[in-house]
Amino acid sequence: MTQCTQNEFEFTATGGRRVVAAFDAGAISSNGGALLLREADRRIGLIEAMAKCFRDGRDPGLIEHTLSQLLAQRIYGLALGYEDLNDHDELRDDWVLGLVSGKTKPGEQPLAGKSTLNRLELSTSTTDRYKKIVYEAQALDALYVNVFLQAHARAPRQIVIDLDTTDVALHGHQEGRFFHGYYDHYCYLPLYIFCGEHLLGVRLRKADQDAAAGAQVELARIVAQIRAAWPKVVIVVRADSGFCRDALMSWCEANAVDYVLGFARNERLLRKIAKPMRKAKARAANSGQAERVFTQFRYRTLDSWSRGRRVVAKSEYLPGKENPRFVVTSLAPDRYAPKRLYEELYCARGEMENCIKEQLSLFAERVSSATMLANQLRMYLSGFAYTLFIAFRRLGLAGTELARAQVNTLRLKMLKIGALVKTSVRRIVIAFSSSHPYQALFAHAYAKLLL
Repeated sequence: MTQCTQNEFEFTATGGRRVVAAFDAGAISSNGGALLLREADRRIGLIEAMAKCFRDGRDPGLIEHTLSQLLAQRIYGLALGYEDLNDHDELRDDWVLGLVSGKTKPGEQPLAGKSTLNRLELSTSTTDRYKKIVYEAQALDALYVNVFLQAHARAPRQIVIDLDTTDVALHGHQEGRFFHGYYDHYCYLPLYIFCGEHLLGVRLRKADQDAAAGAQVELARIVAQIRAAWPKVVIVVRADSGFCRDALMSWCEANAVDYVLGFARNERLLRKIAKPMRKAKARAANSGQAERVFTQFRYRTLDSWSRGRRVVAKSEYLPGKENPRFVVTSLAPDRYAPKRLYEELYCARGEMENCIKEQLSLFAERVSSATMLANQLRMYLSGFAYTLFIAFRRLGLAGTELARAQVNTLRLKMLKIGALVKTSVRRIVIAFSSSHPYQALFAHAYAKLLL
């Protein structure tokens, strides 16, 4: 990189006055709002709990960056919008990032560079002379659920667990890559599990298998952990037709877990709703608008289901075409009538797509390591950065205009704040711009987080 030797830069004059600039302001960071995110972490103890999910085989007397500091630097880096490890070479002297990462003398103690962080991410299942930090996947999986449980003052009466998958494009020769015909590229198909906005689990999977592959195992693990804390909670599993599999439904029925799953249409199903579809078409002809008629019936496939189940059908006629939809459920009609089951319960699963998009805002798709084990860790890190944002919204921004804001919005408005850092023997003073437009929201979040 070319070294700058010019000390002062003069730009076009304005209003008869010279415009002069220079790199002489001292310690300035563009990440001032990360201080709020650190207070959210202090409330839920996320980074400290994450560190306990790793085994660190390094000699404590020879290390410069503790495991907690490495994890904090990476999590806060993702939250602040730094997607690549290369970014951290340029961030090593960032005062605010050093402060929130746990450096006792930020600005004087450089942060970890890309090579050190890369060794963290290339964790294996066992330590060796080259890879001394190992992550324990089971502990990280359990941590997601623990954070979810701790976010509730008391057990809810009912929770809905959402399952969904997405494609993560691959541009190299990563382990397990597969060309998926539907998505038309090489990719992984990670499985995401949410309850509301809370992430309960993420599992990186190859793309050469069914969308529901492994869902039953993940669900069994999560349900067992939740019921150990909340034995009386009613659990409903919700997913699209890619998860409508007899094995999953049978497991739910055997374990007192309800489900509502999309069900792909077929000729037998379409024949069953021929009459209500004609009724919807007649209503649409009279109203000039889309019309829906809901029905329900018992149904069993010819060979793939082990028993008959309740199916709810939406016979909808749009201008010029039919739009039938089906869901299969274990919920009884007296709990959820057909219209309410479909419109209020099943359709609400669309919110999960926004939660998955937030994972991508935190660079969960950056699975560029050679091994699936390392790429799984990258997805864990993005997931925990999201978990930290959820805590920030819940604890600091409840009741404000940003209470439901997406990650990108929170990053722009609340975290990316220019800060001038001044130090003395006794204090580190962070000076923000007097014209920052969200000072009131910052003050609100500060008051809530430091209760």
